[in-house]
Amino acid sequence: MTDPQRSDPWPIRTSRVEIRACSPDDLEALWEFRRLPEVNRWLGVAPTTLEDFRERYLEPDRLSATFVIELLPTSDTERTVIGDLMVRIQDAWAQLEVADEAKGVQAELGWALDPAFAGRGYATEAVRAAIDVCFGSLGLYRVHAGCFADNEPSWRLMERIGMRREEFSRKTALHRSGEWMDGMNYGLLAEEWPAAS
Repeated sequence: MTDPQRSDPWPIRTSRVEIRACSPDDLEALWEFRRLPEVNRWLGVAPTTLEDFRERYLEPDRLSATFVIELLPTSDTERTVIGDLMVRIQDAWAQLEVADEAKGVQAELGWALDPAFAGRGYATEAVRAAIDVCFGSLGLYRVHAGCFADNEPSWRLMERIGMRREEFSRKTALHRSGEWMDGMNYGLLAEEWPAAS
């Protein structure tokens, strides 16, 4: 399976947003909302300066898996970066004899949204569109995503779009605050996705 950049289904558009490959020029806009306490408290990595953020996101693996969620312009607004979306193609676990058939068949998803644009369905719209690409032009078998159990907006989004809760783990994730937190993992198979029918 090729990575999402080389298979080139991007950019993709919905009625309100465009999801396109992230470029180094986008990093400052992403930093503006990712540095906010209400956003970075849930992120796996939260660099403390723009320079550290740039350095981390300019790693080829991270940049190639990161997509920008951009609000399309209307008569009243300009094109605006409102979030980001990770689509990281992965191998599935397999027994040795069939390991080649499990290469690049699933994707881990992740997202962050500028709180100024929360509550309007933009993240749901973007994640749905990304799943359509995963199961459509990328031909993947499965997608999955995880979050801290206390990150209710994230797991509610996963449930809203039809992802299945596969795990609720007790105090398995050490938060940067020093607290051991519960975790949740969700998954979805191509055959379960409504757009596939």
